[in-house]
Amino acid sequence: MTMLTRKFALPEAGEALPGRAEAIRPAAPHAVSGRPLEGPWPEGIRTVLLGMGCFWGAERVFWSLPGVWITAVGYAGGQTPNPTYNEVCTGRTGHAEVVMVAYDPALMPLASLLAVFWQRHDPTQGMRQGNDVGTQYRSAIYVDDAAALAEAEASRSAYAAALKAAGHGRAITTEIATGRRFYFAEDYHQQYLAKNPNGYCGLAGTGIACPAAPAADVGQPA
Repeated sequence: MTMLTRKFALPEAGEALPGRAEAIRPAAPHAVSGRPLEGPWPEGIRTVLLGMGCFWGAERVFWSLPGVWITAVGYAGGQTPNPTYNEVCTGRTGHAEVVMVAYDPALMPLASLLAVFWQRHDPTQGMRQGNDVGTQYRSAIYVDDAAALAEAEASRSAYAAALKAAGHGRAITTEIATGRRFYFAEDYHQQYLAKNPNGYCGLAGTGIACPAAPAADVGQPA
């Protein structure tokens, strides 16, 4: 495939990079909360993987929400085991940049997290998010069981209706799936905008609110 094609098409079988056996492991705790990125976590904590474009700005959206225990950035949805950032950027791993959100559903239901997800980026752009172009920037929701999958699909339908009612002319392209493994990104990507407050953030929503968003979320990029 040409480099341009790789930006917009996931690799076919046999085209993905081979990766490696060793995983990237976080060396430091969360830069905002001080909690360990790999746990242990309190009983009842659930996780969801959310792809919204560049994961620097996407992670900042979630780390201060009530009920969110921890966030971390990484890669999911592709074929290459234990990929590096440089490999993901080639378009030959199939992974999306994602934020792992570990949350307490009693304090922050999945539906509320997903409402924040929908209104904080544009889920109708396909293999891009604003000026960030490529398969790694696609919109994605990866959950861990059938119940969460059904909830994510219902949430997508609800936001699609909101977009249609507001006259937004494009369809949602968000990938929703179960069983996608999360690979931690390198340490310098973790909580990047806490460490670099003036760093790049390309997030921009459609401007159309999602009714289920919690009051703690203002619906605009941080």
